[in-house]
Amino acid sequence: MNFIIKSEFSDYINSFLEQNSVINLISKNEEKYIFEKHIFDSLAIGIFFKKYNIHPKNLLDIGTGGGFPAVPIAIEYPNIQVTALDSIRKKINAINNIKQELDIKNLTPLCSRAENLQNTKFDIITSRAVARINILAKYASPLLKQDGYFVAYKSKLADEEINEALNILNKLNLKHIDTLEYRLPLPEVFERKLLIFKKLT
Repeated sequence: MNFIIKSEFSDYINSFLEQNSVINLISKNEEKYIFEKHIFDSLAIGIFFKKYNIHPKNLLDIGTGGGFPAVPIAIEYPNIQVTALDSIRKKINAINNIKQELDIKNLTPLCSRAENLQNTKFDIITSRAVARINILAKYASPLLKQDGYFVAYKSKLADEEINEALNILNKLNLKHIDTLEYRLPLPEVFERKLLIFKKLT
């Protein structure tokens, strides 16, 4: 993964840490690894964009939590309209503070639940560290455009989750088309996977 890291990420880290001192978006022990474990991981979606030559217009991040992967994606890809969705108001408020401080025009923090979104379809839906695939698929599928993609950030249990979800994936017309593997830039081995699902007709 060869990303050109923008200067905005330094400002983002500072803004994030300021918000994290008020509300626990990530643990204090994780703060020193915010780039390696959270921003770098979020930007792994670039592997998918490059391999499939994808240029989405909009993206929904379900259960964005502290804003991962939504905020790094919005910074890295200003042409994508990114919606950061979470049901916890204080987390969305923190993301909104970051958005305003950094003037991230293509980012929309939204306090709601996926099942409450209506009449909105997305090119890409992401989710990271939220739930297992059999649960996430139920939230993602109704909100995906035809031929849209659901991208789940996973680790060791990815294959197990896919097998567990096969029946529901078939019912929802979601097909697992690829697993993209990568490692986080840390001394110890942190293997990660992007599970790519496509919404069929």
